[in-house]
Amino acid sequence: MKKKDFIIEIKENISKINQTKVKSAISLLTKQKKNNKIILAGNGASASISSHVSIDLTKAAGLRAINFNEANLLTCFSNDYGYENWTSKALDFYAIPGDVIILVSSSGTSKNITNAAKKAKKIGLKIITLSGFSKKNSLLKLGDINFHVDSKNYNVIESLHLIILLLIVEKIIDAKKNS
Repeated sequence: MKKKDFIIEIKENISKINQTKVKSAISLLTKQKKNNKIILAGNGASASISSHVSIDLTKAAGLRAINFNEANLLTCFSNDYGYENWTSKALDFYAIPGDVIILVSSSGTSKNITNAAKKAKKIGLKIITLSGFSKKNSLLKLGDINFHVDSKNYNVIESLHLIILLLIVEKIIDAKKNS
């Protein structure tokens, strides 16, 4: 099977972004209580996306956001609790009921991310997920709001995850300017 052109696949997937889910995510993120925060986590490029978006949510959108991409946290918790558990153990230390967690995984099968979603439910967090590849991936079933990119290409999936999250940030910024 011939691989789709990158730009064509990006355009096709941009047109499929569910605007109702975008609005729901915006509502979830902007209606938090003052002591709550947004937590972002991912692996590899998804970790970079999480870092980028957490800063934009904080600085540009005026929302409290953190990410779990500190090398010392990641290596310490991975060493002590196993890689598949480090993110969920970080939630034990940093999350409180009412926080929102945004979990980003291209495959939707990364054990540390799916375990974090399960832990987040137990703690009482609201969960936004972003995944790709199979529509049957385990992360897609664990969130309150789930975004899925219909692609098998990591670069397309990662690009769309960033576009979706920055779309949310931009709409929050615009809403604050117009209020």
